[in-house]
Amino acid sequence: MRIFQSWRYPASWSIFRMDDRLLLVIMAVIVGSCSGMAAVALNRALVAMFEWLHHFRDHWWAFTLPAVGAALSSLFLDKIVKEGAGHGVPEVIYSVSRYGGLLRLRSSISRLISSCLTIGSGGSAGPEAPVVMSGASIGSNIAKFFSLNDRQRVTLVGCGAAGAISAIFNAPIAGMVFAIEVILGEWKALHIIPIAIASVTGTEISRTLQGNQIAFSHRKFSIDFTDILACIGLAVLAAAASILLTRLLRSMHSISGRVPAPVWVRAAIGGCAVGIVGIFLPVVMGEGYHWIRIMSEGALAKGLAFVALAALAKIVATSLTLGWGGSGGIFAPCLVIGSLVGVAYHHVLALLWPSVSWVNEGCFALLGMAGLISGILQAPLTGIFLIVEITGGYEVILPLIIVSAISTTLCHWIEPASFYLKDLVDLGHLLRPGTDARVLSDMTVRELIEKDCITVKQNMLLREFINIVQQSRRNYFPVENEANNHFLGMIHLDDIRPYLFNPVMYDTVLIGQIMDTNVEVVHPDDDLSEILSRMDEQHLFSMPVVANNRFIGLVSKATLLDKYRKELMVQTGQ
Repeated sequence: MRIFQSWRYPASWSIFRMDDRLLLVIMAVIVGSCSGMAAVALNRALVAMFEWLHHFRDHWWAFTLPAVGAALSSLFLDKIVKEGAGHGVPEVIYSVSRYGGLLRLRSSISRLISSCLTIGSGGSAGPEAPVVMSGASIGSNIAKFFSLNDRQRVTLVGCGAAGAISAIFNAPIAGMVFAIEVILGEWKALHIIPIAIASVTGTEISRTLQGNQIAFSHRKFSIDFTDILACIGLAVLAAAASILLTRLLRSMHSISGRVPAPVWVRAAIGGCAVGIVGIFLPVVMGEGYHWIRIMSEGALAKGLAFVALAALAKIVATSLTLGWGGSGGIFAPCLVIGSLVGVAYHHVLALLWPSVSWVNEGCFALLGMAGLISGILQAPLTGIFLIVEITGGYEVILPLIIVSAISTTLCHWIEPASFYLKDLVDLGHLLRPGTDARVLSDMTVRELIEKDCITVKQNMLLREFINIVQQSRRNYFPVENEANNHFLGMIHLDDIRPYLFNPVMYDTVLIGQIMDTNVEVVHPDDDLSEILSRMDEQHLFSMPVVANNRFIGLVSKATLLDKYRKELMVQTGQ
């Protein structure tokens, strides 16, 4: 992660240093404005690209358009900006988790361009994750420009993500909840106020430039008890679809990784497969907002077989697009799949119980969207508020809560880590601020080494050692080889206690005879969480640090915990 030299702002601006909240509020407005404009730019670029390519979609070779777009996207990321393909959101969470929100400036542009190429050409992906990456990068670099600390930078990264989501969906509450629930993973007043302001700012930028439009309209629904009861089955079905999409995405990524071809060729293969599927089922192409509008209004005049097949095809197309190297997010595909699952479930209910007056299928489309978003992200509040805001469907809030809660619970039971967090958890990279793992990861053994230990040689007589003990404040003494100074073991004061009251032994016992050679040692590069666990398991209060068979110093639990406390205060802003 490249770190840029920070610009130091003038002394006349020192008033902002005195009021941390005021500083973050002002920065939130700036970040929210910039991320909102990035979202609008991506949205308009996608519309322009769709219109430009529309004239070519009637040709027989139109199925190659997603392949060309995915290949160009992959080449752009791999060869020009030197970034790997990905969804964007995991990278943002990783930067918050491990690097205090440090992100490269070029990431604010690169993912917008790459996702525009993938989605605009017909790839099955969404623009939300790339614009989150862009907004987060904007927040990170504004924080670096003003020399803000890690805690403030993380807040501005959340502001950028919130402003981007709010702008692209015209949903300020959903943007705020997403940033806190998914990106930062902690609800704190220090974060909430700036992020809320950034969400509102991003939304207002979008409304000013594009108009105040609800993304997807719907009919007014009259929900009965039977409809609410039926939501339980829909939640189970949504959870199943979420797990299927999650696992198929990972499988496709694994399969494509084993193909002996350049990354852009693999991306083209996935895009071409999506284009072929799209010939028979156009619903799988692009982000699919048009189809969501139709389904949320209850106007999809298709039978159960078509809807079920379309849902499965959209899952496959999304996995082919993102798993084989395309660039984009999973928000929009989840909304499409959720709508299809909801409509299919409504058809099943109508077939099984035709005498029941079920609510319009548009209501189940909304509930299906909430179930997919909540399940795959394991973020129920994001699913609830996103669907409420982008549709204006406040009358479905009760069934929304039921579907989101059950779907999230089932998905967490089957897949403990969400789609965004799975790889980070598997690699041990998910370290939320304030947690043991994160605090310890920011500390190193080299910072804790105590070097005031007196070393002794293995052939030293006990009498000489007793004289050294009188000069030391330590209970531990490392023993070294006289010839090469290699570490051999440790002497503890308890080890010589049996000999202290027998002066005859002073000139007959050597240190090498009574030292402990079975000593647990650590390396300067060892992980502190593992060291602390070893200390707890073996009831140790200190351990020698050894590198290249040479004793360097001691690491004590007391010093470690003292440093831990200070680092925790820094991370939590106490």
